[in-house]
Amino acid sequence: MPFFAFSNKEGNDLVKIFVSPSDFVLGSDVLKTGKDFLVKFGNKPFLLGDPFIMENVGKDFAEYLTDEGMKVTSVSFTGEATMAAIDSVGNQAKDADCDFLIGLGGGKTIDTAKSAASNLGIPLVIIPTLASTDAPTSRLAVIYKEDGSLENYLGFNANPNLVLVDSKVIAGAPTRFLAAGFGDALSTWIEARAIKRAFGKTILSGHQTLTALAIAEKCEEVIFEYAFEALEANAANVVTPALEYAIEANILMSGLGFESGGTCAVHPIQNAFLVLGRGKNLMHGERVAFGILCQLMMEGAPKAEFDRYLDFLIRLGLPTTLEDQGLADITAEELKMVGETANAPWESIHQLPAEVTPESVVNAIVAVDKYATTYKKEHGFLN
Repeated sequence: MPFFAFSNKEGNDLVKIFVSPSDFVLGSDVLKTGKDFLVKFGNKPFLLGDPFIMENVGKDFAEYLTDEGMKVTSVSFTGEATMAAIDSVGNQAKDADCDFLIGLGGGKTIDTAKSAASNLGIPLVIIPTLASTDAPTSRLAVIYKEDGSLENYLGFNANPNLVLVDSKVIAGAPTRFLAAGFGDALSTWIEARAIKRAFGKTILSGHQTLTALAIAEKCEEVIFEYAFEALEANAANVVTPALEYAIEANILMSGLGFESGGTCAVHPIQNAFLVLGRGKNLMHGERVAFGILCQLMMEGAPKAEFDRYLDFLIRLGLPTTLEDQGLADITAEELKMVGETANAPWESIHQLPAEVTPESVVNAIVAVDKYATTYKKEHGFLN
């Protein structure tokens, strides 16, 4: 589990904690007009992004900042978010005498930027180019080994100073990313309400505030209301109010909701499938979708509630069965591995107000797979 310098590991057991980025800005073309949001951090930004993003978004953004009088150092990031990569980026930013660091792009770039900025003690600006996860707003980074396997989680003293989101950039991305973001964001309220029922704690070792719970619940409300309208706009590469509501839910509401509202069983279960090292190459939110159904099954959710989520996830095109994940042939031994991994002593699954054992996780996985497969057949989702 991540270690947070700003946490409550030694303090009052009843303390409540809410954290967030200092600023969040969302709008169309803000990468062409947003200098005023950046100048308070200095005049010499270090811009980090992967080669594709730098060519398609970063180049124009750097030129805009340069035209506005900033001295921009641009670096393309490739590979994994490893400790070596973090050190390399940090050294380059230090050599360039930069005032602040900008992470432009997806998860690995963002996590590398978070880590390097923290090490250097300089302000951090995150500019996500996808609305596929809620990672941009958090003070958490996932660190990998060179072979792509998970090494560790890092927690920092503070959230990003600014999260800047250009909705026109998001609108230009494939719809699969937005749909995956809905999968990730839908877990936020499901996990937060379970933590509330158990009077559990968040990753900051504190209890939830009413604010965090309200945001998590609103996140789900927005997704159920606007998801399909937003996907239509995304497919047409246009910005609409519905798309911006969806972006706000996926990035801001879900980010605040998971960090200060808590995680429960959904994320440990979806992470556990990674130990198999096979199956389809799914995005985080796509794996989370199946984890949502597993937590609901473990909780004994009423049929009407379970069906509501199941039907919605199916219509979003997200995985709801083992076959959807490329794991129709999963073995009993592999299921046991997943169950045991999800039940590691440090995992948040143990806050679920229900029976939690490796066997109960396996039972939930098998039950969800069977139920969802039958549901798809009976409701015309399968030929």
